[in-house]
Amino acid sequence: MSEAKIVNGYQIKQVKPGEWRVAGANGEDVGAGAFPSEEMAISVASVLELEHPSAGRRVNKDKR
Repeated sequence: MSEAKIVNGYQIKQVKPGEWRVAGANGEDVGAGAFPSEEMAISVASVLELEHPSAGRRVNKDKR
């Protein structure tokens, strides 16, 4: 099995021969399904949006 690749903030991991998964940065499966190729998993990860923006992108609306 190969090393996980990072695409758009998601990990692309081969879990067994012929099965690839998209996982979050913490390694947890995002439920996008099993894919028969790495290319298909990369295509899906490239259009997913992160649930939580990075700390640098958050805006504190209470600050004045």
